[in-house]
Amino acid sequence: PPFLCPHHSSPDTMLRAVLKLALCVAAASAFQLSPSTLAPSSFRGGALCQSPALSAPVRSRHVGPVMGNVKELRDRVTSVKNTKKITSAMRLVAAAKVRRAQDAVLKTRPFSETLQKVLGGLIQRLKKDNFDSPLMSERAVDKVLLVVMTGDRGLCGGYNTYAIKKAEQRIKELEDANIAFDMICIGNKGGQYFKKRVNVVEVYPIGNAPTAEEATAIADTLLATYLAGDADRVELLYTRFTSLISSEPSLRTMLPLSPTGIESEGDEIFTMTSKDGEFAVDAEKLDPAEPAKFPRDMIFEQDPEQILSAILPLYFNGQLLRQMQESVASELAARMTAMQSASDNASDLITDLSRQMNRQRQAAITQEIAEIVAGANS
Repeated sequence: PPFLCPHHSSPDTMLRAVLKLALCVAAASAFQLSPSTLAPSSFRGGALCQSPALSAPVRSRHVGPVMGNVKELRDRVTSVKNTKKITSAMRLVAAAKVRRAQDAVLKTRPFSETLQKVLGGLIQRLKKDNFDSPLMSERAVDKVLLVVMTGDRGLCGGYNTYAIKKAEQRIKELEDANIAFDMICIGNKGGQYFKKRVNVVEVYPIGNAPTAEEATAIADTLLATYLAGDADRVELLYTRFTSLISSEPSLRTMLPLSPTGIESEGDEIFTMTSKDGEFAVDAEKLDPAEPAKFPRDMIFEQDPEQILSAILPLYFNGQLLRQMQESVASELAARMTAMQSASDNASDLITDLSRQMNRQRQAAITQEIAEIVAGANS
């Protein structure tokens, strides 16, 4: 072109041409993409990096909730850990109470065994005399006194629920047979449930360590009701202790007493032990106590019938105390199992929450690093 020819152009003209060419090259370079301006997210299909002014709102919009979630998760993990400490402590307390209940059973065992021997011997002695006691005589059943044993508190799994369901099942059977009934509840949970549904005569607390005095007070009420004719049969619904993870609601006729049952009734002693750091129960079945053998020429200072009439209430008291202790042991074992399950669930929840919290924190840190690198490169 003429403006580039040095022979036809002046120096000013050539300077202007060079400036125009430089401007054209600069404008063309503005549309080129430099590798250094790519953000790490560009290799995963993301957009090109932006200036720090444009990327700042994006960082505040995404990172804020993530960090908030991490804080919430950390607080929740702390809360679950505190709950686990409580459930573990309750499990150990229940275990200590089970041992205490076992000691109480073992202490009363010699008296119960001796009483059963004497009672069995007297029954055999008086069989030939056709002895008839009000506590052992059968009569037509027009009304039943149902005694239901539950716990005073909750947090023991399905212990109270199973006992209440068993009682409702027995109530339905009595109603279908058109037999009237009254109820006495031993344990506050049963009283709270049945007071609004049936005729509850009395409610007694069962506590964690039933005593002979408490059993005697309840037994006197049952005996007075039966001997007065206000009930023709006394039935006891209690929870039979099987193992630390199993118990069975059972129904037993307490009055009238059965001579055959008194003579042939055995016993079973449970002892809680520790094996490999875990609680376990050893069961020992005992044969029925052999009836005491009285010589034929033995002379009693009192009439044997009077002695038997005095011993039968003692035997009834002992049987009621034994059932109360067994129900309490079942409740404590159920509480131990429930607290162990709660502690295990808390451990699993802590693991899941910690894993989720670490993932959230790692995601937030990774995002921060990517944005810092992107901002530095831009």
